[in-house]
Amino acid sequence: MFVSMNWINDFVELGGLDIDQLIHRFTLSTAEVEGIEHKGEDVRDVVVGEIISCEDHPDSDHLHVLKVDAGSEVFDVVCGAPNARCGIKTAFAKTGGSVCGMEIKPAKLRGVMSYGMCCSAKEIGISDDHAGIMELDPSLANGTDIKDVFPIDDIVFEVDNKSLTNRPDLWGHYGIAREFAALTGRQLVTLPIMEPDNTGDASVSVTIKDSDLCLRYTSIRIENITKHVSPEQMQIRLYYCGSRAINLLADITNYIMLELGQPMHAFDGKKIDRIVIDTPKEPFRFTTLDGNEREITTDTLMIYNDTVPVAIAGIMGGLDSEIVDDTDTLVLESANFDGVSIRKSASRMALRTDASARYEKTLDPEMTMLAAKRFIKLLHDADDGIRFASSITDVYAKKYPEIKIPFSKAFLDRYTGIDISSDRIESTLLSLGFGVVRTGDDFDITVPSYRATKDISMQADIVEEITRIYGYDNFEIKTTFEPLLPARRTVLRSNENTVKDILVRRYCLHEVHSRIWCDPDDLKTLGLSPEKNVYLLGSSEEKETGILRRSMMQCLLPFVYKNRSFADTFGIFEIGRTVNGEREDKTADERRMLGIVLYSKEESEKSLYMQGVDIVNTIVSEIKHKKAGYKKNETEHAWQHPKNTTSLFADDVRFGVMNTLHPSTLSKIAKNCAAVCIEIDMDIFDGIEASELDFNEPSRFPAVDYDLSLVVPEGVRFEDMEKCWNAADDPALSSVSVIDIYDQGGTRSITARFSFVLENRTLTSEEVQKSIDGILEKLSQLSVTLRA
Repeated sequence: MFVSMNWINDFVELGGLDIDQLIHRFTLSTAEVEGIEHKGEDVRDVVVGEIISCEDHPDSDHLHVLKVDAGSEVFDVVCGAPNARCGIKTAFAKTGGSVCGMEIKPAKLRGVMSYGMCCSAKEIGISDDHAGIMELDPSLANGTDIKDVFPIDDIVFEVDNKSLTNRPDLWGHYGIAREFAALTGRQLVTLPIMEPDNTGDASVSVTIKDSDLCLRYTSIRIENITKHVSPEQMQIRLYYCGSRAINLLADITNYIMLELGQPMHAFDGKKIDRIVIDTPKEPFRFTTLDGNEREITTDTLMIYNDTVPVAIAGIMGGLDSEIVDDTDTLVLESANFDGVSIRKSASRMALRTDASARYEKTLDPEMTMLAAKRFIKLLHDADDGIRFASSITDVYAKKYPEIKIPFSKAFLDRYTGIDISSDRIESTLLSLGFGVVRTGDDFDITVPSYRATKDISMQADIVEEITRIYGYDNFEIKTTFEPLLPARRTVLRSNENTVKDILVRRYCLHEVHSRIWCDPDDLKTLGLSPEKNVYLLGSSEEKETGILRRSMMQCLLPFVYKNRSFADTFGIFEIGRTVNGEREDKTADERRMLGIVLYSKEESEKSLYMQGVDIVNTIVSEIKHKKAGYKKNETEHAWQHPKNTTSLFADDVRFGVMNTLHPSTLSKIAKNCAAVCIEIDMDIFDGIEASELDFNEPSRFPAVDYDLSLVVPEGVRFEDMEKCWNAADDPALSSVSVIDIYDQGGTRSITARFSFVLENRTLTSEEVQKSIDGILEKLSQLSVTLRA
């Protein structure tokens, strides 16, 4: 946003101050200034000149040879402007002067010497109009410095809009002038306004159908408007602040928006009888002022003339009710709309205007009446023949509650560590517009309405207001003495750190971080789409943007796709949040999840799956000192393989799922690759009680390993087989581990390694064989046999 210091000086007198230094203080205390421009510095020796002679150039079909009276001297000038003619007065740059950073020198044009230049408004930097030379008031004396005619000299600085997000009061010059008044200790001038002199019963009919979307609507009908061009000062200020002059009525609405931050709209009064603010019952198409046809949905707030739509509330007016150059009657809109509704509508239509940008910041509803009376004042100053055909209609549907905050000097001293006097506290708050009732060093503070919509709500906010005006650079630099206490480790944090250490140090996986919502374009690349779920406020449900993820894989699988060309084998993981719809209290059902994806173009799917099993076993063993259980599970998501999806258990508590990818999803990632997904619900996993550790002294005698390749029928799980050798209760059997799995042609085989050892002697082969025979006998009851 551009800010004119000439405009600021209307409201606070800054004479005798270093303006550049003051703007620097504004950066430190209020909002970031991105740049400063000194307007008019490149305009020199430009005066009022009268064309006393105009003849056609002898060697050109469009140039003219002029004699220009510049007061002290008459100059011969060659000019190509189509409106150059005898008798008009214009801006004339004399030889030796400058415009647009260019020095004016004598020049020969088509054989005729020219001593100076007749200028357009663009050439002296006060407009973008260069259709012809300026035509000035005939009453101006020849030779008058153009800077005495127009306020060309100005200092304009640009404020970073992002730093104003929570300060809707700073989206206008008057709010920024209040900041300068507080910084300099000077008086803020009351804004000049005018009350309409209508004493009749006539009024504009206004009906608000939804008070949550339209908080306040102020309107008046004005007739007998005869002037249609705005004053030069207004046009220049609009241009310096990034706008452009259109006509008197449009210029005043834009001027007030830049002055107060309150958007306004002027309707052609002949086309407005009764204003209704409502959302449409069904979608339709509507043509806006820019000539484009827009799709209007049922949640878009509209302004109607009875039943006919005439504007998109807070965004842009309609083409059929626009103000034109000869409009002599208007109906004024000064309203306050819900910021969230305006932001959604503007985003949906890709139509973000200066008005919508301000409404999105949650404006002060108290501003609508002030802005309407300011409009009346400016219009009357420009055209004193106007007639007020109605009184002001003011429908105030919803008010923000008044905010009162108790405060004390002791709280400020404790919070900042410096001593700011109570008098300084009081004067600072009063200069910023706060209501202050003081009792000694205690204060009862009333927050002004323009700071109460989203900005000031608690004591810490008051501390910030006082200290930023006091000046952060005035704080004494000193060391703070505070006890350094070790952070307490919770079970949750400890388990998370252990899991990360296992995955990074032991399995060389990479930790990643993602957003909690799905990217529909990324999922589409994998042939997937976001699953129906809770979505972010302000996002488009129809476009599937902002839908919160139900599974970590909705973010991790696109990561795998994007990184597949950087390595043939890698693994990634993340501990993040997922959302499984809503709870009964309408809050999001968030779950803390561990997501792991293993990817390889070098290893087989079986090998990768076994690595996933090893990861799960290690996590369960290291943290809970238990064995993990596995059970085939039905698929819950489109990317899960219909046969290779397994639930994870510990103590019969299901805490996660592991699966390979569905062939259709896998083929979208890469050809001839394998991927395994693991998802663990950390909230459930943390709730599983850890077993006590048993410590056994290792035997000093050698162990005997015995490998068995077993044919396992369909339906028999490894847990079922474990019961067979556990039931044997053989003290010599120390461990059993799976060495290999073979599954092809209808045959499923597992190679298991049995380790036997005693603490007091070496086992004989006969003893080991007897144990193996016993195990095989029990396995035969499950139809598990040795593979031939």
